[in-house]
Parts: sequence; C-alpha cells; structure tokens
Amino acid sequence: MIAKLEPTLGLDRPSEGLLVTADGAVFRGRSVGSEGITTGEVVFNTSMTGYQEILTDPSYAGQVVVMTVPHIGNYGVSALDEQAHRPMAAGFVMRSISRRHSNWRSEGSFAEYLHQHGVVALSDIDTRRLTRHIREKGAMPIAMGAGVTEGELTNAAASAPSMEGLDLASGVSTPEPYHRSAAGTSRGLVVAIDLGMKRDITDNLTARGFDVEVVPSNTTADAILDRNPAGVFVSNGPGDPEPLETTASTLRALLGEVPVFGICLGHQVLGLALGMTTYKLPFGHHGGNHPVKRLRDGRIEITAQNHGFAVDPWSRADGAPPPRGGLVSDDLLPPSVDSDFGPVRPTHQNLNDGTLEGMECLDVPAFSVQYHPEAAPGPNDAEYLFDDFVTLIEGGN
Repeated sequence: MIAKLEPTLGLDRPSEGLLVTADGAVFRGRSVGSEGITTGEVVFNTSMTGYQEILTDPSYAGQVVVMTVPHIGNYGVSALDEQAHRPMAAGFVMRSISRRHSNWRSEGSFAEYLHQHGVVALSDIDTRRLTRHIREKGAMPIAMGAGVTEGELTNAAASAPSMEGLDLASGVSTPEPYHRSAAGTSRGLVVAIDLGMKRDITDNLTARGFDVEVVPSNTTADAILDRNPAGVFVSNGPGDPEPLETTASTLRALLGEVPVFGICLGHQVLGLALGMTTYKLPFGHHGGNHPVKRLRDGRIEITAQNHGFAVDPWSRADGAPPPRGGLVSDDLLPPSVDSDFGPVRPTHQNLNDGTLEGMECLDVPAFSVQYHPEAAPGPNDAEYLFDDFVTLIEGGN
C-alpha cells in the first residue's frame, strides 16, 4: 500500500536558519529542525540515499553532516533504518527537504523525526557552495541554528573545538555489555568492542551464526578473553583514534590470542596497536560511493565510508612515500611493513587519494578495513569481509 501524500508538518512556518564556519563564511537557509545553536566539525556526505542511517550513525558524533544530494526526506523514516537508538550527528544540512513523503515502509516524515529528536537542521542551504568550501579549506568547526544572530554563531564557531585530539568514542560506546543471539544454531561467540557500533554490523555477525557480546570501549583484554570468544570485532566510531590508548592496549594484548577484525575507527586503533601512526585527512571520506582497489587481484569495490582520519603505513616503513602525481598507483603504499607482531601487508587502497583502506597481519590472525562492509547505507560490494572473518575464526586462509 502506498502511503498517502500529506504535507509535512513543521514546514508551513519556517524560520530563518544560519550557518557560519570557523573561517567566517556565512550560509543562509531555513530551519527544519529544533531551534537553538549546535556546533561541530562540518563534513559532506555523497550518498544518494540513506539520510536516516547517516543521521543515526554514531561515527557522526560531534559532526554536522552536509548532504550533497539535493532532495532529502522523500521516502520518510522507519525504525528499521536506525543505526542507533537516536540521531548521533550534531546537525544536518540539506539543499531541499521534501514537503511530502511516500513509501510503504514509512512511519513518518523526516522533518517530524528531526523535531522529535531535537536535531538542529537547515534546508535551502547552497550545499554546492558549502561543499566546495569544505573541499578547498578542509573540514572545520561550524555553528548553525535558528532564532540566533550571526554574531552569536560567529562566536560559537570560533570557540568550537577541533576534531583532533577528541575522544568521542567513549561518549557513544555502550555503558554496559549486552548480548545478541545468533540467527539459528550458534557457531560461537564474537566479542564486539563498541567504539560507536552500528546496528547493521551486529545483524551481519548474528546472521552468520555468531552470538555477539557488545562491550564498552574501555573493556580490558582479560575481561574479553574470560568470555572465551571465537573472535573479536572492533567497531566503527567517531573522533580521533590517538586518544584511545586503552583500546589500543587491549588490542595489543589480544593479538595472537584470538582472531581480530576491525573496521573504520577499529581499523585505525588496530593500526596504533601495531605501532603505526594516524593522521587527519583534509576533509575525510564520507559517502556510499567511494572506489577502493583490492590489491591482491585488482578488483574495484564501491564502498560506504565515514572517517576523517587514516592510518599511515609509511610510519613503519624503511623508506619514504613516493611523490603523488597523476592517477593513484600501488606504490603509494609500501608492499609490507614490520610490526611487533610480524609483517603487516596493505590489502586495499583508496582510488581517490591513494590512502590505506585495508591491512592484514601475516603472523597473527587479524585484519581490518577503513570502510563499512555492512554499508547501511551504501553498496554491498564489501560484505564478503564478514565471511572472511568467519574463515579466519575457523582457521582458514
């Protein structure tokens, strides 16, 4: 049954909305969410759909998301699409919010959802100009809101903290462990270290026959090993990986004891545990259409990504990276590097900027990728990585 087309509530009497960047650029639109001020690092997302999954992704804590696709809200919202129990992004910006929504799964309008959860959101913003500004100047703090003056927003943007050095994962991690049962007969337990874990990740693990115990980000290695896991998963999450010293120490104690699979922030923390460093990207990778090359066979995957930092494998290499020029080439990554746990080999490479997108340990059972194999939203080209984790757990190659 097609949902009845009704005007979206909350859009009939819009108020002016303003967005001011830390370097003084001003963008004017209209408020379609909660009034007041919000601050955060502004990033743009190139996904064509999936606005609710993006808004509720814990990896966006502390960030204001700008959607590059112009039309948002046309299919409404559904509890099935939520990746967390509430929106996690600090704010949401779009070119045009739909006044009507229509989809058989819809349980309400996007504008109503924004109001219900107190999200500061703006429509009618020139998102092309804002995206170009971010690309040219880099991701930066912004302030935005409705019912406030430009001066108030200018001061708020100037005083908003940089993303570098922020431990945001601790704020979105589960405060207490919780359990999810396997779909069908259980083949063992996976302990998932929650740095900001999306719901669809848990679903991918339980669908493959694993019970999942989700634990806080500060859980010790002893507490994890006491659960006798078949494998350990390290989740996505927000913020700078460098402050997560406790999680990195936990992974160092787990490597060689149990198979490990990390994604996104989990990939970065695994890199730190292996002795590599991380660095901040100019404006990050955010969206559902990022090309990644699988180095073992040259296959290209279109991937879902959401991160502002990257692992630097050259920090453990003998030489220096070659100068970047022209198209991305394999030599922008070292063929392998040494770590305290043996050699580590890059497995995937970003084809937009040549950065490391995946790695595997050759002497201990551990691997990671920078992107999101569960997508939500995005393509499922990389879903096979969950099957690779199963193979690693079961002792295959």
